[in-house]
Amino acid sequence: MLETVSALAMPLVAVLVGVLMLFGKKDYFAAFTRGATDGLHTAVRLLPTLCALLTAISLLNASGAVELLAGWLSPAAAALGVPQELLPLLLTRPFSGSAATAAFSDLLSRVGPDSFAGLCASVIYGSSDTVVYVITVYFSSVGVRRTRWAFPCAFAVMLFCVFFSCFLCRMWFA
Repeated sequence: MLETVSALAMPLVAVLVGVLMLFGKKDYFAAFTRGATDGLHTAVRLLPTLCALLTAISLLNASGAVELLAGWLSPAAAALGVPQELLPLLLTRPFSGSAATAAFSDLLSRVGPDSFAGLCASVIYGSSDTVVYVITVYFSSVGVRRTRWAFPCAFAVMLFCVFFSCFLCRMWFA
């Protein structure tokens, strides 16, 4: 029953929206096309920002800077209770979702999903986002030039979440 309802949910919504657009008292289709046009213009304005961000991430990963930085930070991470296997994920997650996915997949293949590092990585990966990417895209889409405290606050929250995720995993699974 639940599978049938979930399979029919999206087609039903599409049909209802179509009926509303055809028989509504307002010109919903014109509003839809205006919104789609605005979205396309926003996407075109964001392209230079996205290209610069993706190029920088690719250069960092290809140069080995992430691995080098992870090596330098591993003693501090171990002292704070964060498994050193998480560092490549933690260094890429704020910037790139695809690089973080690759780091996450590599971590799980090396240490296993049931290890402490694998559990912590799963919680962090499932509950965090690409901070720099999101702030860059959202702020540039609305024309904000001065981000002020957005980056420091977002990184502080991300660091708190890393420590809290490891703490919760230690409480529940260790």
